[in-house]
Amino acid sequence: MNLTPIKLQNNEIALKIVDYLNYTPCAITPEIMQDVNPSGLEPERIYQALFSGLLGLNPSNEHDRLLEETYIWKGVHELNPNEFINDPYFQYIQIPSASEKSWHFQLDIYQPYEAFICDDLVIEPDGVEIPQIGFFSQSFRYPAVYEKGQEWMAIKPSEIRSMRKPVNCVSGNVITFGLGLGYYTFMVSQKKEVEHITVVERDPSIIHLFQDYILPQFPHKEKVSIIQSDAFEYMKKQMPKEKYDYAFVDLWHDSSDGLPLYLKARKLAEDIPQTHFLYWVENTLRSAENWNQ
Repeated sequence: MNLTPIKLQNNEIALKIVDYLNYTPCAITPEIMQDVNPSGLEPERIYQALFSGLLGLNPSNEHDRLLEETYIWKGVHELNPNEFINDPYFQYIQIPSASEKSWHFQLDIYQPYEAFICDDLVIEPDGVEIPQIGFFSQSFRYPAVYEKGQEWMAIKPSEIRSMRKPVNCVSGNVITFGLGLGYYTFMVSQKKEVEHITVVERDPSIIHLFQDYILPQFPHKEKVSIIQSDAFEYMKKQMPKEKYDYAFVDLWHDSSDGLPLYLKARKLAEDIPQTHFLYWVENTLRSAENWNQ
C-alpha cells in the first residue's frame, strides 16, 4: 500500500514519455536549442527543461516539479557518440548491404536531439522507476535488421547499454536465444572467461545472413555455434540434457511484445536449475508485469 503513490507516479510519467516518443520524438530541434540557449549553457539541462515542458509538466506546480526532479533530471541524458562508435563490435564488424527473403540490413539514423530509450529501466530502492532517455547533439547512424519492413534488431545505444550486464557476468559455456545482428554473441565470444557460446535462432534467413556476412568477421568465431530451433522447444526438450552455465534470452523487440515471452521463458527456466538465466531489459519487463497485476 505504501508503494501505491510511487506506482501512480511511475505510471504517469511513463505514459507521458511513451506518448512523446511515439508521436513527437523530434520535437526538440537544433534550431530550438539555439533559440533558447544562445549563451551556450549546459545543453543537457536546457534539453531537460524543454523535454519537461513538452511532456506538459509545469515546474511552478509542486507535483509537476517533483516529477521533473525525480524522473527527468535523473533519466534524460546527452550521449557521447564516441561511447558507441568505439564499441568493440564496431571496431571489427562492418555491416553489409544485404537481404535474404523477408530480412535485410540497413543503416538507420537518429536526428540531432531526437529522443529515444537509451537503456533498461532504472529501479531505485524506494520503487521509483526511471525511464532512461537519451539524445545526441548530432545525427547518429546505426545498423538495423528489418523483417518485412519492420525493425527487428538494431545495434543502437539502448541495445549496447542494456546488454553490458548480461555480457559482463557470464563465463564458461553460454547459450543465447535470439541472434539479430550478433552483438551479444560477438561481445561474449571476446571474453577469455567464455569457452563457448551457442546461439538458438529459428529463422534460417537471419542465420544465413549472419553466417555469410557477420560471423566471418569475428576474431573468435571458433567459439560460436548456431542451432536452428524454436527457443521454447529447445528450452523444454533439449536444455535439461545439456550443461550450460549461463543463458541469455533476447526474443522480443521491446516490452510491448516481450512480457508474455519473458514470462514463458522464466517459467521454463524453473526446470533448468543448473543454468543461470538472464533476460534482456528485465527491469522494464518486470515493471510491465507489475503494471498488469
